[in-house]
Amino acid sequence: MTLNRKILETVQFDSQGLVPAIVQDVRTREVLMMAYMNRESLELTFEKGETYFYSRSRQEIWHKGETSGNLQTVHQIRSDCDFDTLLIEVTPAGPACHKNTYSCFQVEPTIEGFLDKLYGLIEERKESRPEDSYTTYLFNSGLDKILKKVGEETAETIIAAKNASSSELIAETSDLIYHLLVLLVERGVTLKEITRELDSRHASKSGRS
Repeated sequence: MTLNRKILETVQFDSQGLVPAIVQDVRTREVLMMAYMNRESLELTFEKGETYFYSRSRQEIWHKGETSGNLQTVHQIRSDCDFDTLLIEVTPAGPACHKNTYSCFQVEPTIEGFLDKLYGLIEERKESRPEDSYTTYLFNSGLDKILKKVGEETAETIIAAKNASSSELIAETSDLIYHLLVLLVERGVTLKEITRELDSRHASKSGRS
């Protein structure tokens, strides 16, 4: 992806030559972290397509994920209306926080964010096919196997719904959702397409007199 380098001409650095940068997951829209950039680290970010920041404590540039492997692939860089704060949209390769959590901010995960994250992981599994992965097994087995599992999980969810315990229904629904996502990835259907379909149905029903 080609990044718009015009920001380099408009960004307003503070008296120390720094600008705060908010990092956001491009899929889930959740804020991952906040760090600082100087001109050199911002230029490196544009050049390499991965995030580089400036450490105020160490007074040096650091490449996010260089030692941990938790790199951040940059999709877009935007500035706010005053040009003194940056928003960087990335695809993270792992936890953003040095405490090994997905985000530096303690937030309750949303179903939308988690589904996007799980869909992305399933896509990655389909591409890389790691050994000893159940997802790899499903993709290697083909569409008929995936459809069979969706059918089985649907039946088990129905049975669980008839029982008194909600914990079993939660577990079976989670299994069903996972296998549905595998099916969508296998058929190349995105969550955005599902969202647009649901939204159009809602809009059409809301518009009825």
